[in-house]
Amino acid sequence: MADPHKLTLDNLLNLLQRRALVSAEQAREVRSRSTSQAQRLSAHFQPTGARRASMVPESIYPAELIASFNLEIPGSPGRHLTEDAITEATAEAVGLPYLKIDPLALDLNVVTAHIPRPFALKNLIVAVAESSASITVAVADPFNDRIVNELAEARKLEIRRVLSSKSDILKILREFYGFRASVMAAEAEAAAKIDLGNLEQLFKLKGHHDIEGNDKHVVTAVDFLLQYAFDQHASDIHIEPKRDKGLIRFRIDGVMHNIHVIPKQLHAPIISRIKLMSRMDLAEKRRPQDGRIKTSANGRDVELRVSTVPVAFGEKVVIRVFDPDVLLQDLDSMGFYPRELALYNAFIRRPNGIILVTGPTGSGKTTTLYSSLRALSSPEVNIVTVEDPIEMVMEEFNQIGVQNAIGVGFDSILRNILRQDPDIIMIGEIRDRETAENAVQAALTGHLVLSTLHTNDSPSAIIRLLDLGVPPFLISATVIGIVAQRLLRKICPHCRRQRELTGDERACLQLALRKVMVWEGEGCRECRGTGYKGRTGIFELLDMSERIRSMVGSDVEMADLVEAARQEGLVSLRQVAVSKMLEGVTTYEEVIAMTG
Repeated sequence: MADPHKLTLDNLLNLLQRRALVSAEQAREVRSRSTSQAQRLSAHFQPTGARRASMVPESIYPAELIASFNLEIPGSPGRHLTEDAITEATAEAVGLPYLKIDPLALDLNVVTAHIPRPFALKNLIVAVAESSASITVAVADPFNDRIVNELAEARKLEIRRVLSSKSDILKILREFYGFRASVMAAEAEAAAKIDLGNLEQLFKLKGHHDIEGNDKHVVTAVDFLLQYAFDQHASDIHIEPKRDKGLIRFRIDGVMHNIHVIPKQLHAPIISRIKLMSRMDLAEKRRPQDGRIKTSANGRDVELRVSTVPVAFGEKVVIRVFDPDVLLQDLDSMGFYPRELALYNAFIRRPNGIILVTGPTGSGKTTTLYSSLRALSSPEVNIVTVEDPIEMVMEEFNQIGVQNAIGVGFDSILRNILRQDPDIIMIGEIRDRETAENAVQAALTGHLVLSTLHTNDSPSAIIRLLDLGVPPFLISATVIGIVAQRLLRKICPHCRRQRELTGDERACLQLALRKVMVWEGEGCRECRGTGYKGRTGIFELLDMSERIRSMVGSDVEMADLVEAARQEGLVSLRQVAVSKMLEGVTTYEEVIAMTG
């Protein structure tokens, strides 16, 4: 770069041109429009209050300015020049390691203990790792030696630098310092109070008063926690009491990650705040409770379903996040193969009958049902759902929540629901004989019924209905089709590599080929070292053909049913999963984990 001691727009553009990341024409466009673009970015970041002002530096960095033009990389159609790509090229040019900061890999204490918040915000620097003799810090400006020297002088430790994007650093500063500051402030207020969380201490202590759920620091900590979960695309938030601490974990792509450890005396106030938000009984700590929170994230509404349960050391809370982008998808983007998609569309377009979706908890049944209902929704049809609880509130549907405490169960609702003139009925789950019989009656009277069952595959659903006491002739008369499904983690596209299946692995999957090449993820910064990023569905569809209907009886054997279904064209979950593996979508390990 022309001046090795300054990261200017001209120097950075010259560097990117040499690396063929921008063309000469693109560089000219950026230079000519840089002033007006910088003004637009500054206006976008204009603070709206004191808190916002303290969180956003005034200067616009060259990397974020160039990235804001969304330039297409020459010779790479569809690939655009991001701030991360610019920062990585800069790091290589100046001889510093590049770090794509993974929030889940950072330690809250390491981030917040070494560098004061005002200093970190002013200089865009964040501690990312520590050892007994050194601290590793991520910086946005590779040439700002002054701040590194000041930090080394203050801490009496060696300071090692890595280069990260300004956006990544700001995100960590907002989330970690904001959460940490709120926790520390709440901890200071709670210092004189006695903990009643541990079951072992309940009989010893008296006169305790919990911190109120509306304590401002606790409120702020919970807000930061929820926003952090949304940013990390977590599907569940677990807040767990332990003997002498509280543990916060997120489930991301089906896998649990440890996120934060909080002081034990703050666990109860945080739980109280969440219970207050979800309109639960704050005084009730001995019985499980359910509630819901409606909030917004990134400009869209998000539904949170909250469940509390008493455990050995206090109350545990699990918050399930229902993101509309995940819960409501187009059917053709969910992972169906063309044959299965055409068959499923034929199922849901029938005027009456029962469609069953089966699979274990967390297999995506709710997503399939909601997405199906959205595909069917129109002003000409009346859709009524019966759920326990209502997963996500949708204006297009008439949703009824089960309330067993006052005798409003699946069976009692279904007995009266036909008076509401429905065209399509969605039943959250068929779990007993009464619900099954009412679903059958609804189908017999000309309604399309969608529901779920907990079985491992689609033929097993027929056996389950027989076990519930539904007469065989009614099953044959009403069931249209059955869908079994699972969710498979997808290989990270950034670190995928090929390997050959071993003989034992081929034998396990019953592959006759002598050589089978598959893909797997090595683990990289984009996938947090897991090798996986995102999930896709696999589906096994059983069409209730005339042959299958004729076999349904009290003495039907499962093996005979499965064999007949295969002869009628059923493709098993294992076969679909193997196909996804051979296409490079998922791994051998994931196929075994999900299909046995």
